[in-house]
Amino acid sequence: MNNERAIATPLKTKEILAKYGFSFKKSLGQNFLIDVNILKKIIDYAEIDSKTGTIEVGPGMGALTEQLAIHSDQVVAFEIDQRLVPVLNETLDAYKNVTIINQDILQADINQVIKDNFRKGQKIKVAANLPYYITTPILMKLLMDKLPVESFTVMIQKEVADRMAASPNTKSYGSLTIAVQYYTEAKIAMSVPKTVFMPQPNVDSAVLHLHVRENPPVDVEDEAFFFDLVQACFGQRRKTLRNNLARHFADRLSKTIIEELLQQAGIDGTRRGESLDMTEFAQLANVFFSALENR
Repeated sequence: MNNERAIATPLKTKEILAKYGFSFKKSLGQNFLIDVNILKKIIDYAEIDSKTGTIEVGPGMGALTEQLAIHSDQVVAFEIDQRLVPVLNETLDAYKNVTIINQDILQADINQVIKDNFRKGQKIKVAANLPYYITTPILMKLLMDKLPVESFTVMIQKEVADRMAASPNTKSYGSLTIAVQYYTEAKIAMSVPKTVFMPQPNVDSAVLHLHVRENPPVDVEDEAFFFDLVQACFGQRRKTLRNNLARHFADRLSKTIIEELLQQAGIDGTRRGESLDMTEFAQLANVFFSALENR
């Protein structure tokens, strides 16, 4: 497609906004992409081809949806803002392989949507310019629902992308890092300037690529307990593991027992959460889980 005719240009976007008298809702984090080249790079990073089924969250006026429709087999896009449904029906009218679902993704039964819209065994990927105010809840729902999805390629706030793709002993590393990397291999594909959005956001952006793991990289006795313990270890970042765990388990475990369990896990209690890798967190969680189960 000729770039000038694409939806993702400043002129075309302004035309559509004027035609529908559309006003941006800050509460929905609406920032529309107006650079076709960025969108094509997202398609490239996602490795979307004519056999791929794609899921999009927050299509807006259809800028990315259009590129997904051109390059993939079938597109299902979730749009929460009812005002955008007639806009999308018009802008995507030429593409018969697009289904718009006017629903909050957080309320959707996505496994059922996949069964209804994609072929059995079809390769499925998620590609989206996610609303920044709700990026983490959306991604965590999609990951924890354990969908038959191969990868996620998403435009998000750069600070959040840094946290999701972080390594131990860095400022960005935290419980969100562990949660995302438990399910996926995370990599920042590219940084994106504010100028490619309308209106321009106040924050920098990045495209994050998450390749879904077949199996988690660690074995844990109980996933919910594992994530809970990881969060506890980062409860107060500047405090030691010993202090954070004593605070978290105050009503269940004495300081003496916590010290014994740390030793049993082979973890020095004077360390901070950011210094532990996922294997060490798994050891710690399993030891604490067993101790509490056997009480």
